[in-house]
Amino acid sequence: MLKSEVYDVFAFEKEQKVWDINGVKIGGQPGAYPTVLIGSIFYDKHKIVSDRQKGIFDKKKAEELINKQDEMSDKTGNPCILDIVGDTAEALEKHIDFVASVTKAPFLVDSTLPDARLAAIKYAVEAGLVERAIYNSIDVHSKESELNTLKELGVKSSMILVFSPKALMPEGRIELLKGAGGEKGLIQKAQEAGIKNMLVDTAVLDVVSISFAAQTIYSVKNEFGLPSGCGPANAITAWKKIKKEFPPASYKACISGSVLVTAMVGADFALYGPIEEAESVFPACAMVNGLVAYYNKRKYRIRQEPSHPLNKIF
Repeated sequence: MLKSEVYDVFAFEKEQKVWDINGVKIGGQPGAYPTVLIGSIFYDKHKIVSDRQKGIFDKKKAEELINKQDEMSDKTGNPCILDIVGDTAEALEKHIDFVASVTKAPFLVDSTLPDARLAAIKYAVEAGLVERAIYNSIDVHSKESELNTLKELGVKSSMILVFSPKALMPEGRIELLKGAGGEKGLIQKAQEAGIKNMLVDTAVLDVVSISFAAQTIYSVKNEFGLPSGCGPANAITAWKKIKKEFPPASYKACISGSVLVTAMVGADFALYGPIEEAESVFPACAMVNGLVAYYNKRKYRIRQEPSHPLNKIF
């Protein structure tokens, strides 16, 4: 337990949990481990996908994108995860097979449809990929049947999405984790599902809500010590004004900037949006991680592994 000032954005008195997901360490005090960067592939309107229902895509271009993320991860020291998106179980299964064949990185099983997610996570487990597969996600709408299925399958890792229209402020989102008014909290739901590696996603709705998500990240780590992060870039990709009224470089700068805002408050992971943005996001995030690590190395004697950005890019 660290004894910091009354308020020190770079340290938490609460003991911080660290998960190891197939060799990728997520969590801990800021500066101990770098932000894990998660790029999305096969997402809605991704040009490399020709049939979203059947999961048909350009394998050559997909492999190039995955290799580029791996390359940027190696160069900067920021570990990476893939966010595998799919509209159907059939598509997700094909995407999982392909990703597992070209990279060793963990991956999110991501779909807006619970049935597709469950079928795909079952497929991943049965394919021997349970150590790499991360369910995305358990939330306030998750039913008992969904939680029971995850437990029966032996799923170890899951995103915990902290969002409800009735709990937009950080304080309300913390209550969602705890539970209130007789309702089960999301932490309890995840525990009942047998989830060992809980990754708390503080939910971003639009650009301005990144501030709420960032504060919630800090609060989650400060109160529960759980690895926490969000997908700030999703809001930037939907930001019409930045695309229409500013040059392309401005859009890329805002993608990276949104990730840096959360990294500065201790985000353990960030979904940085389309995997195509890896070349701009990884160096920027590595820089911030290095600065925080240097501060905490000097002030709190927090040590970094040789692969940390502080030791790789400076």
